[in-house]
Amino acid sequence: MSDPAPITHPLLTAAGFDHGFFTRAGGVSTGVYEGLNAGVGSKDDPASVAENRRRVAAHFGADVNHLNGCYQIHSAVARVADGPWQGDRPEGDAVVTAEPDLLCSVLTADCAPILLADPETRIVAAVHAGWKGALGGVVHSAVAAMQALGADPRHIRAVVGPCIAPASYEVGLDFQDRFAHHDPGSERFFHPGETDDKRRFDLPGFVLWRLQQAGVGQAVWTGHDTCADAARFYSNRRAFQQGEPDFGRLISVIGV
Repeated sequence: MSDPAPITHPLLTAAGFDHGFFTRAGGVSTGVYEGLNAGVGSKDDPASVAENRRRVAAHFGADVNHLNGCYQIHSAVARVADGPWQGDRPEGDAVVTAEPDLLCSVLTADCAPILLADPETRIVAAVHAGWKGALGGVVHSAVAAMQALGADPRHIRAVVGPCIAPASYEVGLDFQDRFAHHDPGSERFFHPGETDDKRRFDLPGFVLWRLQQAGVGQAVWTGHDTCADAARFYSNRRAFQQGEPDFGRLISVIGV
């Protein structure tokens, strides 16, 4: 396969931030993981995952040890990194740093990756926002952690990367009721499904709303549907629908 060729966005590129939402391109994994599987929690060959992650770090001219990512648990926990993490990864779903030699990363396979940066203070963050984390407040936690380091939410630029889109994300009415109870107004992100007892959930739209609620100055979605594009993206839901035993994980990265 070709070298890793991540998706980037001018909102972050123009401000001078190294970043990328990596696709399946450029990896050494095979089988259901074919491509750039960066998921250390997958059942893929550990040597292949390690090589894929090395290639991701090398894309930024960095050592793989500077690729900081949490042991993700679908929480609202944000971790601040002031150096390469040693030993076991800390639990959490967002990584924040002000250090110029570190890379913040998250893994996804339908959940929304969010890369954030404050051009004034050069503080960055990577956030893993599935429905549970987004509803539970991981966006607010990440922005608060950036603010504690000196960032101004009004200056923050955020890009929501490839994730499952409404057309691919059908849920039950109980799912909508949970959101409506927890966060009135979120009903706008549910649309009619194939039957009366189904809805289609707009995860990227909800995440953008969360960013707005957190006071973020600029936020956009790249517009890519992970579930609908098997050639470029891994997808948990697609793997389940097709009866596959496991799935790869996409990695999204940002640094100064």
